[in-house]
Parts: sequence; structure tokens; C-alpha cells
Amino acid sequence: MPRRGDPGTLSLVVSELVTNAIRHGGGLTGFDVMTTADGVRIAVHDHSDVIPQAALGGADLPPMHQGNGYGWPLVTGLTSRIDARRRPAGGKTIAVLLPMGDAPAPADG
Repeated sequence: MPRRGDPGTLSLVVSELVTNAIRHGGGLTGFDVMTTADGVRIAVHDHSDVIPQAALGGADLPPMHQGNGYGWPLVTGLTSRIDARRRPAGGKTIAVLLPMGDAPAPADG
């Protein structure tokens, strides 16, 4: 299972966001990555102004294998912030913050 802070998780989150932009957003129009004190901020821009309901939270994994439907639950579970906004000139930007580095140690007890 992917984990927060794992560099492979960065690739997974990028892949899911870009795939969604291509498959559901009318195509990728831009991509930005920035490191912050809190992790890595990833922003994907596409042609559609439709904000996916799953991006707003509450996305669950499909109850049985369907071949798709796993992306948003993974993204929402692995990132600490999701911001989805329509752009004035059309389309939207979905930005996420992926925490990187060591996760805090679990509390004893």
C-alpha cells in the first residue's frame, strides 16, 4: 500500500491527477510542482470546469474490482489538502499537498 512520505507515492498521485485531466477533463493544459515546508504541492490544469465531487472528499474505494474508480480515494487518502478551482478563462485547476519526509512516530499506548 502506498504511504505518505514515500517518493513512489508522489509518482502515484501525479499519475492519478494527470490521468483524470486527460480522461475526464478534456486534456491536460498545465502542470506545476512546488516544494513547500509541508511537502510537495502538485497542480494539474485541464479544459473542463466541472469539479469532481470526489475531489471534495468522501471518496470511497469501489466495493469490488471494477477496473477503475480507485484514483480519487487514493489521492484523498494520501494528500493532506485538495483545492479544486475553476479558472476565469475556462477549465479548472486541482492542486494537492502531498506531505513528504518521515511520518511522526505513533504514540505509545
